[in-house]
Amino acid sequence: LKAARPEIKIILAEPAAAPLVMSGQPQDRLPNNAPVGPHPAWIGAHPIQGWTPMFIPYNLQHTLDSGFAEEVLPVTGEEANKAARDLASKEGIFTGISGGA
Repeated sequence: LKAARPEIKIILAEPAAAPLVMSGQPQDRLPNNAPVGPHPAWIGAHPIQGWTPMFIPYNLQHTLDSGFAEEVLPVTGEEANKAARDLASKEGIFTGISGGA
C-alpha cells in the first residue's frame, strides 16, 4: 500500500483490555517462532471476539518489527460494538465486533 500511496497512514487497533502490543514487552518464542506461552501482558479475555489471542502471532510481530504501522490505538469493547452497529445501520455493512474495532 505504501509503495502505491506514500501518504497513507497505517494504524493498528488493539483491544484496550488486552494491550499486548502497546505493553512494549516482547513475546518469547520457540526456535520455530511459535510462542513459548502466554504473553507477559496477557490479563484475560476481552469482548472483541476473534482478536488478540493470549500471544502476539509471529506474522504480526514481523509486521511490527518492519515499521509498517505508525501508531497503535486502544479500542474498548464498547467502542467496537457501537462501531459495528453503526456500520450495519448507517452503511449496510454487517460485521462482528472485531470489524467495528
